Amino acid sequence: MRPFCNREGLRRSRLMTLLTLVLLVWSHVANAETPRIATVDWTIAETLLALGVTPVGVAQTDAYREWVGAPTLPAEVADIGLRAQPNRELLAQLSPDRILISPMFSTLKPSLERIAPTSTVALYTPGSDLWTRLEKATREIAAFVNREERADTLLASLEAHLAELRDGLSDAAKARPLLVVQFMDARHVRVFGDHSLYNAVMQRLGLENAWQRETNYWGFSMVGLEALAGLDDARLVVVDPMPVGVEERLETSALWQHLPSVRRDDVLTLPPVWSFGGAPSARRFADNLTQALHETPRTAAHREAPDA
Repeated sequence: MRPFCNREGLRRSRLMTLLTLVLLVWSHVANAETPRIATVDWTIAETLLALGVTPVGVAQTDAYREWVGAPTLPAEVADIGLRAQPNRELLAQLSPDRILISPMFSTLKPSLERIAPTSTVALYTPGSDLWTRLEKATREIAAFVNREERADTLLASLEAHLAELRDGLSDAAKARPLLVVQFMDARHVRVFGDHSLYNAVMQRLGLENAWQRETNYWGFSMVGLEALAGLDDARLVVVDPMPVGVEERLETSALWQHLPSVRRDDVLTLPPVWSFGGAPSARRFADNLTQALHETPRTAAHREAPDA
């Protein structure tokens, strides 16, 4: 019986070895499919979520939920602190496989690389077409999480959706050029023009942007309300959130009340959309804007939001 026992033991040993190898391969594949990613950048965070990957940590999660909104950030995502000053001890405890940042936070890279490999993904770069960069950045992020096919689907769906929205807009909806602003305080706004995500979306929707002046690296100009007074034909589009107290001050602001679009009672107010976002924000802005243009014109009934 000894030879039989030896053969049986050898067979079991080989099976256990094979099972161990299978489990190791499965674990490697699973980890390769869904690496643990942390990021301080909201554009990267929203893109990861749109690709079906939940980051283990994101900076300023409450502010993300206010300024970005969608895709929804799950409750289990750890808040790793300020975007410019992340909590490195917490990051180390999360043990990410990779940390993703944007050029805006490039000074963090040396210290973050002591925790995990850190890579930079750029969307806003001087001298480049924003939409081309948006597509490239989406694919770069997808490559880090092995979601290349998902990125292709996401981008193709976005293009098709924008074309559908454009075809559904009436001539009346396109009649006036749009002036897209976001309030910084009761007297100053960001006006979005060339190089901005909002402008890139408007171009694909066949809508005219009334702001043709020079813009900064991020595609906006910081101006006082008086700079909007001369654009008589423009229809104002206000993107929330509004800083605390601004709504009340605008109600008594002679400068605001005398703007042509306010006098015509055709100001549009949109829910928050990350103005420096990627493909998910582009789609969200397009949906919000076209829906507002389809609706009956209304006054700017601003929603108050806490500071971010």
